[in-house]
Amino acid sequence: MGRAFEFRKARKMKRWSAMSKAFTRIGKDIVIAVKEGGPDPDSNSRLRAVIQNAKSVNMPKDNIERAIKRASDKNLGDYKEVLFEGYAPHGIAILIETATDNNTRTVANIRSYFNKCDGSLGTSGSVEFMFDHTCNFRVPAEGIDPEELELDMIDYGAEEVFVDDDGILIYAPFESFGAIQKELEHRGIEILSSGFERIPQVTKQLTDEEAADVEKLLEKIEEDDDVQNVYHTMQE
Repeated sequence: MGRAFEFRKARKMKRWSAMSKAFTRIGKDIVIAVKEGGPDPDSNSRLRAVIQNAKSVNMPKDNIERAIKRASDKNLGDYKEVLFEGYAPHGIAILIETATDNNTRTVANIRSYFNKCDGSLGTSGSVEFMFDHTCNFRVPAEGIDPEELELDMIDYGAEEVFVDDDGILIYAPFESFGAIQKELEHRGIEILSSGFERIPQVTKQLTDEEAADVEKLLEKIEEDDDVQNVYHTMQE
């Protein structure tokens, strides 16, 4: 198993633990997707992917349709995707993905979390290079040979394919998302969920006391409504 497998295993119990938080994040994803490519999922591959993710966390169909209708309102403000970079205590790099309709508020909040927890907010590009930007797809395991699927998907950019309790996961570079999505749909393979992750190239092991310092900062960041995902180089 490679880095993607270990990364997924370590994060599995942490991601979107609160259902209400998951719905809020997906709602923002729907707005961004509709503003970018329109409200029809048949012609908007990004919206199609978000709807799949909404279903994977049991978001009610009415909620999804209401979010799409709301996002189609021209009077609704846009969400801007902004990446923040910085360091937690003990040299741990942190990468924060946000979706915000008020960048001034988000910048102020993120900076305050770093300041209160003895971290430092960095400049653009200061830690992003330490993470590989990847895409992933989850498909059903039933009736599919993962080794054959891996061989088939390599031509479309797949780098790692593995099985877990919830199906088969395909990992590839960020740029391969469209090609893999299109090929899976062409083959009639159901996409249960899909998304993007940033996998640290190197991780650092800390003592329990040091890890507690970092966790304090991570908790503050993850509780912010504008934050979509947080990645770091602390070994889990």
